[in-house]
Amino acid sequence: MDHLKETESAGLYIRHAIDEAPKGTGSDFHIHDRCEVFYFISGNAQYLVEGSVYPLSKGSLLIMRPGEAHCIRSLSAERCERYAVNFPISLFDSFDPERRLMRTLTDRPLGRDNLYFLPGLEDTFREMCYYEGDDYGRTLMMTTKLAIILEMTGDKESGKICAEPALPEKIVRYVNDMLYEEITVGQLAEHFFLSTSQFSRIFRQATGATPRAYITAKRLIKARELLRNGASAKKAAENSGFADYSVFYKAYVKRYGENPSAAGNHGAADAPQRLASR
Repeated sequence: MDHLKETESAGLYIRHAIDEAPKGTGSDFHIHDRCEVFYFISGNAQYLVEGSVYPLSKGSLLIMRPGEAHCIRSLSAERCERYAVNFPISLFDSFDPERRLMRTLTDRPLGRDNLYFLPGLEDTFREMCYYEGDDYGRTLMMTTKLAIILEMTGDKESGKICAEPALPEKIVRYVNDMLYEEITVGQLAEHFFLSTSQFSRIFRQATGATPRAYITAKRLIKARELLRNGASAKKAAENSGFADYSVFYKAYVKRYGENPSAAGNHGAADAPQRLASR
């Protein structure tokens, strides 16, 4: 994939990416502690969010809140172009302390009501990504335009598109319900009267991740939130579903590149993770 442009400004991170020849049915699972707005320009692809499968066409816009697993899945080798913006959920708190602009992100179940059809925004995303002014002007412009985009998703006439619920989505929802319990993949599969291999295959097709990788990533997101709110590393591990602290410690360091005890020093304004698959 070719990142044509990446721009970061005061907590906002935007990228313009093109795959000239995607590898067909590949997909890359992602989960992080920032919101994301994804805008599709061209290609033959689907977008997966928590088990929901959304068809993509020019003008498709998707919204994801922190901790919401998602990925793009190419369906052919056709050229694929898109923009993606990452930002903290607290971005507009200075003038929107009630987070009304964030309601379309937060006031819905995981993997539901993510997709909108909003054609004509390509120039808006291009201006956000390729702005050539100073840092202050860039931050002001990006924040303003992003607020307008989020306001559009709150408009009842904005073209929201719902995915049809199916077994994969039911499976992903159940896994989320059981995230912090002591449960095995075998037990999860048994709940749906599936073999472990069947369950894992369906889950990976729905999310782009294995059940174990998905559960671990979700638990780490929760643990990081608890750490930032003052919990001890041991308590954060326990309350996010890790029965074995050493397993938690190794997984945390591998994902974040630091000890769990360092998380409390960052607050909520860590630099956005640069997720190359978008």
